[in-house]
Amino acid sequence: MLVSRRNFLKICLGTGGYLLTRQVPGVNADTHVKEALYYQSAGNGRVACLRCPHGCVIPEGGRGFCRVRENKDGKLYNIVYGQPCAVHIDAIEKKPLFHVLPGSKSFSIATVGCNLRCKFCQNWQISQARPEQVQSVTMLPEDIVKRAQRTGCLSIAYTYTEPTVFFEYTLDTSILAEKQGVKNVMHSNAFINPQPLRRLCEHMHAANVDLKAFREDFYQKICAGNLRTVLESLRIIKNETPVWLEITTLVIPTLNDDYKDMEKMCTWINKNLGPEVPLHLSRFFPHYKLTSLPPTPVSTLERARNIAHDCGLQFVYIGNLPGHSAEHTYCPHCHKPIIKRAGYSILENHLVDGTCGYCQEHIPGIWI
Repeated sequence: MLVSRRNFLKICLGTGGYLLTRQVPGVNADTHVKEALYYQSAGNGRVACLRCPHGCVIPEGGRGFCRVRENKDGKLYNIVYGQPCAVHIDAIEKKPLFHVLPGSKSFSIATVGCNLRCKFCQNWQISQARPEQVQSVTMLPEDIVKRAQRTGCLSIAYTYTEPTVFFEYTLDTSILAEKQGVKNVMHSNAFINPQPLRRLCEHMHAANVDLKAFREDFYQKICAGNLRTVLESLRIIKNETPVWLEITTLVIPTLNDDYKDMEKMCTWINKNLGPEVPLHLSRFFPHYKLTSLPPTPVSTLERARNIAHDCGLQFVYIGNLPGHSAEHTYCPHCHKPIIKRAGYSILENHLVDGTCGYCQEHIPGIWI
């Protein structure tokens, strides 16, 4: 969801706003750049970015595939550091994170940029833009943390575009937030190399990862990425870090709605990540470069959910369909609805100290 300029400034310019540029170590206060992590010299003034699998080799004055990492005098810089173009206070359920601090608010930020080219992107105006094409304001990491605390947010969400692209900004903000007792969550495409992913996860508490399809050709043709990297990232997050993981798949008619592929995907999730990982099956609506396709039929989503349950997944949700009973969280033991939702609102919550209020079954997640 994009934020209007008026609402954006209202959030940023409220009492005690933080629009003044400040000098912090490693940051150029005039041009808002910070030297990037994870790159090396490639000779002849070029640099090789090591953050994601694109492995861009960038000449002097050039930028990488993500459009926000630039070679200046043989050094690679993040040129959107401290320059969010979208700032909003969201329900945590919007990320979507259904097993994390239900009913709480999350201070959500994004800069321009993405390292994929998804033809169905709902935020393409900022994810597929260059920094010069989008308005932004200066909010350094300490500003974000203070604003989150003052607005009563229990978490900061790095979202809307791709938080691993504005990596240094995400990392520095998450380190400060963690020290102040504010949780960090992100919604990511997980198209990132293992080393920087592990570094980011040291200060992240929860992540929702887009598993866009379970076929390499889909990732290559529709997203300009690859599936194997995302699967490896999911394994790392779930099995090597304490980060709480949820997964979202946007079900797109004719492109990734094959039921056999859905079965393979859910079987893989159960085997490699565990049955407790929540899966959000979201309804597609025509957008960006896929306006010729129809919305996902409700029957397709319901059958996909049944397949996921048959594959052993315990928590399967249907998204972008407010009012559907598959928005609720059901106890995997007694099958009663323990968290009832309508859109992003919590109607009922029957959790008691992380257990089902009816049968005392443990329900995994991060609870208040």
